Amino acid sequence: MRRTDEHWVAERLADDASRALLVAQDGVYVDSGSRPALVPLSTLPQLEEPVLLGLDGEDAVFAVGADGLDAPLHARLMGLREVGALLSPEDAGLLAYGTAMVNWHRAHPRCARCGAHTDVAEAGFLRRCPSCGAEHHPRTDPVVIMLVLDGDRALLGRQPSWPDGRYSALAGFVEPGESLEEAVAREVLEEASVRVEDVLYRSSQPWPFPASLMLGFHARYAGGEPTVGDGELDDVRWFEREELAAIARGEIEGMAVPPPLAIARRLIDEFLVPSS
Repeated sequence: MRRTDEHWVAERLADDASRALLVAQDGVYVDSGSRPALVPLSTLPQLEEPVLLGLDGEDAVFAVGADGLDAPLHARLMGLREVGALLSPEDAGLLAYGTAMVNWHRAHPRCARCGAHTDVAEAGFLRRCPSCGAEHHPRTDPVVIMLVLDGDRALLGRQPSWPDGRYSALAGFVEPGESLEEAVAREVLEEASVRVEDVLYRSSQPWPFPASLMLGFHARYAGGEPTVGDGELDDVRWFEREELAAIARGEIEGMAVPPPLAIARRLIDEFLVPSS
């Protein structure tokens, strides 16, 4: 693995062809076409924690924290959720990858074992404690997101922080000691007072807010009356297939579902157009 080759990494850091993805606290820098604004690494000031994301052909691509840096020419700062709806899957994946890594470094400057400041190693994929010798690797938190189905209707909820009228699939973090299927059942019961069965995995999506992996499921309704449960939602209700399809097409004023990039929308679209 070339990340562990300190000489090779140093050469890439000094290479004029190496480029950097700029990640700020409030979003990422994109160019006029809303693509990742990859700038020459050599034009940036001395950086303490550049993270090697990989190679684009022969040229290295790094992610760097952009707070305090001057904005590059012909680039603008956009929130990751905002720009995500405009990106190709490849560009979205690159931004999610870089953002998650930069966020990890921001949140873990010190050793979780002894509190000493850690050193960056392996091109940004390891933080090593010079005091106690502990090694810390990037972490990803698993989150289940599920669409509860009952024939031609689906159960959706909304959080108070979302735009007015937006409903989405239920979701929650996996807790220690439980399977993904158990997490689905627990979260639905806690958030919506509904029981489910036949939990079926559909797909996954990295979600760098700050560093999660969303694991998407469909689950069959098994009983209970939808009611807001643990306080995370301000509403939960059934949507008939035709009503939900009209909302997805933008035909019902004041109602919305997540944008196409989101895995929640993927789960909804699979319900709206079931496979034959």
